[in-house]
Amino acid sequence: MTRLPVLASAIAAAFTLFQLWMSFAGTLATLQLVYMHLGFAMVLIFLTRPTFGSSSSLHRWRLYVDIPLAVASAVVCLYVVVNFMEIAKRGAGDPTAVAVVFGVIATALVLEATRRMVGWPLPVLALVFIVYGFLGPYFPGPLAHRGFDIERISATLYLTTSGIAGTPLQVSATYVAIFVIFAAFLDVSGAGKFFIDWTYAALAWFRGGPAKVAIAASALMGTVSGSAVANTVATGTFTIPIMKRAGLKPAFAGAVEAAASSGGQIMPPVMGAAAFIMVEIMGVSYNTIMAAAALPALLYFLAIFAMVDFQVAKQGIRGLPRHELPDAWEIFKSGWHLLTPLLLLIYMLVVVRYTPAKAAFFAVIAVIVASLARRATRMGPAALWEALRRGGHAMLEVAMACAAAGITIGILMLTGLALRLSGLLINFSGGSLAVLLVLTMGISLILGMGLPTSAVYVVLATLVAPAIVKLGVEPLAAHMFVFYFGVLANVTPPVAIAAYAGAGLAGADSTRTGLLAFRLALAGFILPFMWVYSPALLMQGSIDGILIAVVTSVIGIVALAAAVQGYLFSAHARWHERLLLGIGALAAINPGLLTDLVGATAIGLAIASRFFLAGSRPVKAV
Repeated sequence: MTRLPVLASAIAAAFTLFQLWMSFAGTLATLQLVYMHLGFAMVLIFLTRPTFGSSSSLHRWRLYVDIPLAVASAVVCLYVVVNFMEIAKRGAGDPTAVAVVFGVIATALVLEATRRMVGWPLPVLALVFIVYGFLGPYFPGPLAHRGFDIERISATLYLTTSGIAGTPLQVSATYVAIFVIFAAFLDVSGAGKFFIDWTYAALAWFRGGPAKVAIAASALMGTVSGSAVANTVATGTFTIPIMKRAGLKPAFAGAVEAAASSGGQIMPPVMGAAAFIMVEIMGVSYNTIMAAAALPALLYFLAIFAMVDFQVAKQGIRGLPRHELPDAWEIFKSGWHLLTPLLLLIYMLVVVRYTPAKAAFFAVIAVIVASLARRATRMGPAALWEALRRGGHAMLEVAMACAAAGITIGILMLTGLALRLSGLLINFSGGSLAVLLVLTMGISLILGMGLPTSAVYVVLATLVAPAIVKLGVEPLAAHMFVFYFGVLANVTPPVAIAAYAGAGLAGADSTRTGLLAFRLALAGFILPFMWVYSPALLMQGSIDGILIAVVTSVIGIVALAAAVQGYLFSAHARWHERLLLGIGALAAINPGLLTDLVGATAIGLAIASRFFLAGSRPVKAV
């Protein structure tokens, strides 16, 4: 049993090498590639995530439960890889008895591995839909269907690309895996530390500088890390103690880091897994998704920046003395070479137009080459092994979330519910786009409290996005709307995962940290509504239209931040000023002459009140 960690590390490294080779050569059929990817992931999970913990008294369970489950995972996945041609000829309509049994086993293994990796909500959701597949005739009205037997359900989920091996897991096996590996290599090379050190030296002297360092560092880390929690932990380990030393309360420090880190999933060039799934579902290029995400990402970080700036101004927190800070230029000179793989990635994606997988493969090679420029960052055999090991382990969560989501999507497509649900949602909303958007936002946030962002997007892109499109919204705007609120669920109580990670690092109350993170991200909640009514924010339309949309959005975001934080032009805002600012911000959601006039008037009155009404309230810390 003591050799299991060594075995697991070897399998993780082999997993990474396999994905690197597939990104470069891509010689396997889709079903074969997906099941190799899934097999590596499940074997690793069962070897590294014990059923009943890791105490010595429970090691026998590793022998009797976990190791057999790992072996079974390898068998059911290799069955598809080896018998791929026969499976392709027979199809899901004529499965062998062995295939049906293996399908049941594979489905159970996916659910258990997902439970160990991401918790109960996603497996439970998949189980609910499996039951729905069996009991269709017993459901009322439009939810009813003829029902399917175990042979049909097992074959659909196991042997086709409409089930476990569906679009989500295909994306995990192609795009997501190689970008996760790229992030692991960058981290081992020291790029993450360089990002943090550089932003600290450059920004810590500003008002509330340490908090702004957290925002900038999270934005930079977000370009190579699509996980809100991983980003929170990676940057928060450094930034949260500095914020606390600067005078920020622990809960607020944790909230700043969580809110900023959540934006990493929408920050190009390396976004969260859901962005790559969007590429496949919508049938557009990744460049299109990157271009659409660029302005919303920048505006989101502007919103966080404004919220933090107003808060630290109210508390009178200043930056650190410049003479106490390291020289930003010296830090840049010592680590600029670590930026070259990222720049190369952008060049290959945007200019050369390589596929995301191939571009990321060459970016990984570039990390190794760039690291050789200086002794401090040079990746020797030990560092390369660590990067391979980390890459394998980092793929597990996304792989299992995508596999379990594939079960849900498979049943939805098999029963026809996916095609009927759009009409049901439109009827429920009374045909009102505004009502449907609010309903979608609520569902996204609720699902996001228990599911990874990629799973939230997959479910809602299938169920809800088509209904939004039917009401006249651009498809890209509808899908980005769903994606964005799945991201914001990371900082939405009562289950704000990223905020809880920040609270743990800050030694603060998790509930208060979650509420503060939600408050900091609140200005960003108006952004999705803005691009639904004005797709110019997604780089859709004329240059003039895009510029007007950006200006309107900036004004609306800053106004809402001022309203929420109660701070306007170096003083504590009065209640009526906060109300006017809030009205102005909300008016910016729907572009048009009337709403723009209302918004400009409300914000103008708030500013006039600040400058022309006698007296002002003292600044207070909250």
